[in-house]
Amino acid sequence: MNRYNWLGLALALASSAAFGTSGSLAKGLLVAGWSPAGAVTWRVGLGALALLLPAALAMRGRWGSLARGWPTVLLFGLVAVAGCQLAYFLAVERLSVAIALLLEYLGVILVVVWLWLRRAQRPRPLTLVGACLAVLGLVLVLDVFGAVTIDVVGVVWGLVAAFGLATFFVVSADDRSGLPPIAMASGGLLVGAAVLLLAGWAGVVPFAWNTSDVLLAGYRVPWWLDIAPLGLFAAAFAYVAGIFAARRLGSKLASFVGLSEVLFAVLWAWLLLGELPVAVQLLGGALILAGVILVKLDEGPRREGATAAAGTAPR
Repeated sequence: MNRYNWLGLALALASSAAFGTSGSLAKGLLVAGWSPAGAVTWRVGLGALALLLPAALAMRGRWGSLARGWPTVLLFGLVAVAGCQLAYFLAVERLSVAIALLLEYLGVILVVVWLWLRRAQRPRPLTLVGACLAVLGLVLVLDVFGAVTIDVVGVVWGLVAAFGLATFFVVSADDRSGLPPIAMASGGLLVGAAVLLLAGWAGVVPFAWNTSDVLLAGYRVPWWLDIAPLGLFAAAFAYVAGIFAARRLGSKLASFVGLSEVLFAVLWAWLLLGELPVAVQLLGGALILAGVILVKLDEGPRREGATAAAGTAPR
């Protein structure tokens, strides 16, 4: 693996680690009376505001790319940010959290299917085996065996969330518009925040928040001290790093590495909430890692700077 790919892998893991903090950081808010939609809207909105100035600086001399790339930004914000979040919340209303997450993370399979149908990149045996191992590992990490409540409407929303997740990797890897990753993330988060606010105002999902102190890592802190890392780290940094990674690794590999988010979520829950992982989750993590390795081996070497193939092909 060359230095270019190592950088992409490091960014993908950093993005997953950042995304993985969201559950542990949001838990204190939910206990304090926030609704999930309220917490995620603050997260996305703060992330968007934090990226405005850096995005404007990155766009100097490149504003013409916005004329070509605004449909991509709109798609990213509507589907990969707001659509994915809203669908997940609606799925959780009817399914257990574990089942809803399992359905959402099937988005990595949709990426493989997309590349097959759109780019004729038929999955080879190593990718198929890697996908099976990764999904099995995901099942074990999420411990879905004890959570078998199934509702057809909930399943549909879970699959819509999977489509949103797949869209994140597909759009992130497509750099044909010329938009810098930080500008793509900023614009997408702005669109997503606006849609989430509208959904809350319309009553599509419950929207509640307050300024009470919350528990964070065992300490009672002001609400804004919890929201700050949620918006800056779990949103702004996570989305920017994820887009950078996708453009280096391509949509398929980046999406499989993205499964490590569930492992980081377990780790953060252990560090911040004292929730120890069980043996079956560790086994699941090993299977996810094995699946990612097989997919990487199937990818073969990528040329430095080669974001074509899987890069320009939506991932």
